[in-house]
Amino acid sequence: MSAPLPEFDPVIHAPARLQIATLLSAVDEAEFAFLRDAVKVSDSVLSKHLSQMADAGYVRLRKAALGGRQRTWLSLTREGRRAFAAHVAALEQLVATARAAAE
Repeated sequence: MSAPLPEFDPVIHAPARLQIATLLSAVDEAEFAFLRDAVKVSDSVLSKHLSQMADAGYVRLRKAALGGRQRTWLSLTREGRRAFAAHVAALEQLVATARAAAE
């Protein structure tokens, strides 16, 4: 009998949200425009993804003025970092299972 497949976090698993979590995991915080450009989505699409992540408690938003304009900065919460690490571990387990099956 084969091992059960790992469970993925449905909030993080969507491709754009996985990219967002990956980018935020590497920094203390990132500006909205940086994430939008890196993930290659519109403002409204990024806002929707960030809302889902914030509702899950994974992302914190901070608004601040910079250069006379209001900016939004984002960071992963402690829970977001834990969820991302668990999701990455599940992906790694899936890859290990596939490799073992191929041998």
